[in-house]
Amino acid sequence: MTALTITDIRIMDPASGRDERGHVLIEDGRIAALGPDAPIRGEIIDGSRLSCAPGLIDARVKAGEPGQENRETLASAARAALAGGVTQIVVQPQTDPIIDDLSLVEFIARKGDQLDIDVHVAGALTKGLDGRTMTEIGLMSDAGAVMFASGPTPVEDAQVMRRLMSYSATFNALLSNAPVTPAMSAGTCAHESDVSARLGLASAPSVSERMMAERDIALAELTGGRLLVDLVSAAETVESLRRAKTRDIEVASSVSINHLALNELDIGDYRTFAKLDPPLREERDRQALLRGVEDGTIDIVVSDHDPQSAGRKRLPFAEAASGAVGLELLLPVGLKLASEGELDLMAFLRAVTVAPAELLGLPGGRLDVGAPADIVLFSEHEPWVLDSETLLSRSKNTPFDGRRMTGRVRMTIKGGRVVYRAD
Repeated sequence: MTALTITDIRIMDPASGRDERGHVLIEDGRIAALGPDAPIRGEIIDGSRLSCAPGLIDARVKAGEPGQENRETLASAARAALAGGVTQIVVQPQTDPIIDDLSLVEFIARKGDQLDIDVHVAGALTKGLDGRTMTEIGLMSDAGAVMFASGPTPVEDAQVMRRLMSYSATFNALLSNAPVTPAMSAGTCAHESDVSARLGLASAPSVSERMMAERDIALAELTGGRLLVDLVSAAETVESLRRAKTRDIEVASSVSINHLALNELDIGDYRTFAKLDPPLREERDRQALLRGVEDGTIDIVVSDHDPQSAGRKRLPFAEAASGAVGLELLLPVGLKLASEGELDLMAFLRAVTVAPAELLGLPGGRLDVGAPADIVLFSEHEPWVLDSETLLSRSKNTPFDGRRMTGRVRMTIKGGRVVYRAD
């Protein structure tokens, strides 16, 4: 029997509401005891200056493998994830080829089995993400796909989306459709506001997001299907979700950590590393997103890890690729928001641990006796400055480069084994 004890550490478990200082005893890859009276044996890790939480679950990660390994491989994504305290990831279907059949789900699963994190797959909703031809949702579910996504372009045809939801309800599968109305957003690169007008950027109003979200919520109500409104960015959409949750509808939502921490002013003078999809919006939208996470209207927070080469980013703003890396920054940015009093820490931890575990039917996400020993140890108030060149991702595109941060991952434990330790 292998034993490891983390002593005198702040134990934060959003699933149970536990927040106390004590010890965590790990035996044979699982939590054997925790709390102030837990026994101490085996290897000792001093946690007296640290806090711990369940290993994070990042439900939205784009990987370059297969097809674009120069941007990111599953192995490099895994290293970046562990450095950020993330022990489970959900890979999105936008690879080359698109993850739209059984063989590709199995390919990703086999590659994931070789890594120190759990890799789950989001299958494509439609063949080649064409928005028209339904994939074999049942077969991919049986192969292990935990959800199904439309990619960056939504299923625009309401009848096709209705059929997808009706069919997926048979398997209790979770569907994610990009909340954007193409007729209002095509060819744009920014949020419609005084800022985008001053910069001369083609922009779309936030109502584009709300319109598609409300359509899909109505279809979920009609069909009984499970819907994830993925990457909410507008205050109006938060209100639509809040109303939907008062009715008997299987609807959940996500938000990226970027949209919780940044607003349209972070574009500055055409800073392409802050060009995201959906675009950064106004401060009132950001505040609405923060409150949505705290009151549970928004269920999960994701990194929306989207590696892009410097060449694809260092272009005129309208031509530059959207996206930012985030696996290593999901927890540190959340800790910074908590330290500044903008976001309740336990609410944030819930949205990156037990909430995605429950939504996707995954193990882990909690600190409890018998649970998998997937644990992140972090310093809540440690100041540091982010240098993007030190990130372990193959790509370095982040809007947080050079920013002062508060809170840092010091160690990640997966299955009872230390798999990352900060210098």
